[in-house]
Amino acid sequence: MLLKRAEQAMLKSKTAALKPGGLTLAQYVALAELEQKQGITAATLARACFVSPQAIMILLKSMEQQGLITRQPHPRHSNVLELHMTEVGREALHAGRAQVAPVENRIFVAFSKQELEALRGFLSRFVSAIDAG
Repeated sequence: MLLKRAEQAMLKSKTAALKPGGLTLAQYVALAELEQKQGITAATLARACFVSPQAIMILLKSMEQQGLITRQPHPRHSNVLELHMTEVGREALHAGRAQVAPVENRIFVAFSKQELEALRGFLSRFVSAIDAG
């Protein structure tokens, strides 16, 4: 339960930090994924963001209306739509990073370098244990 509380506290703080800029946390996460993987499909983005295909479609519709992304037909598969971040989306992501940086910095300064390395190791082992089934 402590891990869940830590996650919720971080999400709450990041959501509050992004709000003045008009970006939701879901939009921020989606833009960060698109920055790394331009041209992916909605299904791939949904998996990367840990949301349902239905939820990602609602999110993408609002992001497209805001000019943050475009959906373009795949060059060889016309029924597949690729997602691309627009310049407006890049600017929003850049601003969002500046807004969430203080939240992340508060977390990082609470630990020594050694403690952060240990925490990363513990969390990696946690994930590996869960993934092992």
